[in-house]
Amino acid sequence: MTTDLKATGQPTATKMFRALQENVSKVLRGKPEVVRLAVACFLAEGHLLIEDLPGTGKTSLAKAIASSVGGTIRRVQFTPDLLPSDITGVSIFRPNEGEFSFRPGPVFSNVMVADEINRASPKTQAALLEVMEERQVTTDGVSRPVPRPFMVVATQNPLDFHGTYPLPEVQLDRFAMRISIGYADRETELEVMGLPHGVDDTPELGAVLREDQVSKLLQRVKAVTVEPPLREYVADIVMKSRAHPDLRLGISTRGTITLLAVARSLAIGDGRPYVAPDDIKSLLVPVLAHRIAVTPAAELDGITAEDVLTGIIEQVHVPRLRSDES
Repeated sequence: MTTDLKATGQPTATKMFRALQENVSKVLRGKPEVVRLAVACFLAEGHLLIEDLPGTGKTSLAKAIASSVGGTIRRVQFTPDLLPSDITGVSIFRPNEGEFSFRPGPVFSNVMVADEINRASPKTQAALLEVMEERQVTTDGVSRPVPRPFMVVATQNPLDFHGTYPLPEVQLDRFAMRISIGYADRETELEVMGLPHGVDDTPELGAVLREDQVSKLLQRVKAVTVEPPLREYVADIVMKSRAHPDLRLGISTRGTITLLAVARSLAIGDGRPYVAPDDIKSLLVPVLAHRIAVTPAAELDGITAEDVLTGIIEQVHVPRLRSDES
């Protein structure tokens, strides 16, 4: 496996983060913040939900992440007739051997792309619940771990498209982040038009990190400090969401844990060994908005989850950390 980090000495965690970011940006042009968030989600060992219009680069982003770490990637096109076993795998009877053998499904990969996840039935969507939470698949009473790192990148069409099913709250809560890519700007569109017709850049990406470097980077992310005042800051935000009159569903405990995990990853990308309040602020919408639900009355008034989160953050006092004083 080749790597762009061949300088003498062990590359720092920040350099490794940025190497991933730069490599993925070769495919998803003109979207630096989207790439930054996606890389942070991967290094926090979270799952990513991309909700956007067709043709905006959702699948290319997932392929680029997997290629950048030399990982395996499997893509599943979610359709109404897709079965749970088409995702997790199936036991097949072999007459010559007189026993069943397990044939792993596409979920046994480093990055699994669930394309148009909301076109499959709720039963099939539920097949991902266990593996997204516990990194294992249980079939016929046997639990089998999936490779690490493991990430589900699901793409979702807007709910007003024909043939879509809304994702249940329990599944939305398992996605660390929900983002939108959006159309490319004019300059990027012109750049893409200049490429050879039909060329897919993603397979051409080389891995910029070895397996052992990815493992060390994941450990470095987990070691990032979250000072007590910042934990209290997050707790205040969470408590206000749970008591907010415009919400019927507040921030879950899983959401709290995920918010800090992704914030640690962003801190590494910015070259800090500690999480700052700005990390939390920048992640409120992508990490938490899809986990909360406004009341029917608030929805009629045009109030969105993003509006509620923005209002909450304005009400909560921002702590001053000792790390900022040093």
